[in-house]
Amino acid sequence: MFNQFLEDARRLYQKRAPFAIAVVVNRQAPSSGKPGDKAVIEQDGRVIGWIGGGCTRGIVIKEAADAIRDGKARLVRISPENPGPPSGHSNVKDYHMACHSGGAVEVYIEPVLPRPHLLIMGKSHVGMALSRLGRAMDYTVSVVSKGADADMFPEASAIVSQTEIPGGLVLPTTCIVVCTQGENDEDALEQALRSGAPYVAFVASRRKANGVFLTLKQRGLNFDQLKNVRTPAGLDINAKLPEEVAISILAEIIAFMRSEEAPGGQPAKGAEAADSDVFINPVCNIPVSKSTAKHVIEYKGENYYFCCDGCKATFEKDPEKYALPVAEGV
Repeated sequence: MFNQFLEDARRLYQKRAPFAIAVVVNRQAPSSGKPGDKAVIEQDGRVIGWIGGGCTRGIVIKEAADAIRDGKARLVRISPENPGPPSGHSNVKDYHMACHSGGAVEVYIEPVLPRPHLLIMGKSHVGMALSRLGRAMDYTVSVVSKGADADMFPEASAIVSQTEIPGGLVLPTTCIVVCTQGENDEDALEQALRSGAPYVAFVASRRKANGVFLTLKQRGLNFDQLKNVRTPAGLDINAKLPEEVAISILAEIIAFMRSEEAPGGQPAKGAEAADSDVFINPVCNIPVSKSTAKHVIEYKGENYYFCCDGCKATFEKDPEKYALPVAEGV
């Protein structure tokens, strides 16, 4: 079992997929999770391993998602006693155990976030400086530019000496910086935008960028695509030298990867999350897997899924308090 845990963590790490590791560190019977029980929790809420069921499972999935978003580890304490005032420690989260079975458990959750993949388009001096500094930050660096070679980019993990981005090179953590600086700017930026990369920056003045945007509009790109281009690239630190520009771009990438714009940065709102199998328990606001939920109630034509018998009983006492609002005209 432990070998499988390590293999799953290794698989996700190699895929550069964000995930969290949850470990039960303390337990009060009859809670089903025992000290040493552990699980890998993927970004979509899939749990590989065991940390307990009922309230515990849903709460851990929620807190793991929050940990992946904010990059902070936390200790989650779940007890039948009311949590009371906040502990004063931002990394300690207290929850009320609503399950009738009782028990208490403490789970430590740590996010494992892949380093960004820096994809440089162009062989300008800014691109070379980005490659050096990006590698120093332990980023994976790839270069796509006709005529680029290892002498120009000795730190790069991959060099593609062509103008097109190869299939499979763009990952969920890929940040593309177009620094062609006059060499096929429109073609490179169009590819970057069509690649689906979450972050695209263009090293150019606003005037030049507007001219390139006009060409791209004529090629069929829309406003929503173009508005996401970060240009001039980087934070405004009055950078002049190539290394200074590279630092400003990397600083912007760091800010982006820590923000809610980054992949997985914003939780779904409403009863159902983006995953159609996930339902937000209206009593405790904990995500529940519809396909595995043991506690289900149909109320006014809608199915409600609960993490435990306690939340189900609470809903039954006052369903109108927790029922979903009915859309007008329905």
